[in-house]
Amino acid sequence: MRLARLATPEGPVSGRYDDGVVHADDGAYAVGRDGDLLPPCEPTALYCVGRNYAETLEQMDYERPEEPDFFIKPPASLAGHEQSIPYPTFSDELTYAGELAAVIDSRCRDLEPADVPSVVRGYTVMNDLDALDQQGRTARKAFDGSGPLGPWIETDVDPTSLEMWTDVAGEHRQEATTELMLFDPFEIVSFLSERFTLRPGDVIAFGSPANPGLVEPGDTVEITYKGVGTLRNTIVESDALE
Repeated sequence: MRLARLATPEGPVSGRYDDGVVHADDGAYAVGRDGDLLPPCEPTALYCVGRNYAETLEQMDYERPEEPDFFIKPPASLAGHEQSIPYPTFSDELTYAGELAAVIDSRCRDLEPADVPSVVRGYTVMNDLDALDQQGRTARKAFDGSGPLGPWIETDVDPTSLEMWTDVAGEHRQEATTELMLFDPFEIVSFLSERFTLRPGDVIAFGSPANPGLVEPGDTVEITYKGVGTLRNTIVESDALE
């Protein structure tokens, strides 16, 4: 089942997504006609894991981590499916990274990996945008619009064996499978739950395969995780949304 959130003139609605329609408690809402898709959850934080694919380590000349290497994006970093993303005015080097992400369904802490499926609402797609020329991870990765998320949450999928690919401006840039992760999704959620109380709606992203790369204004980034969905956003000049 797919779960989605929609922005309508009367406010956000949420429910089951099916063929362009969100079925909420008070009726059916057509995407586009009645509103646009919102990020599919409302997290208190987005926990993001880096350096989680061996090919990425080789490409970026990173050392192999002994445990999941994570950072945090704030809720202000969220953007929805099809939302235009302004190129940050403070950067000249913006990169994309196509990531699978889990959405937490219930408050939890100190989980064993085997317990993780019982607290996960489902899986969605994130673009971990990175202003690569800034100093420090927070400055690089935690700005407004740096975490496009969506288009929905898929509740019935095995996150350990998903094919993925990323297209930028119509060019194939990434292709991999989640089987290549150094730490699988269940290990990562368990690891983070030892350090943080995870809350409903919180997002945990599992890192990007090889070939994250530069984007420019006008580029449309499409990230697909087979069985989950395709997240699509276009990078625009910062003044285009004023």
